[in-house]
Amino acid sequence: MANLAKTTVFTSDTSRKETPLDKTTRIVRRITEDEAEVRHQKTDRLRKARFESEADTSDT
Repeated sequence: MANLAKTTVFTSDTSRKETPLDKTTRIVRRITEDEAEVRHQKTDRLRKARFESEADTSDT
């Protein structure tokens, strides 16, 4: 009977290390998503303020 090496059975490709490019990409995506979230919140806040301002001016 032949002996099998541990590397020939149950190999897993998921133990790959993160490359510097992967790390940079992950960080840039997180920064971009955070900035987009802040931008959307600001837009919503300004839109709400504009609607309230328009409502106040139309009442008078």
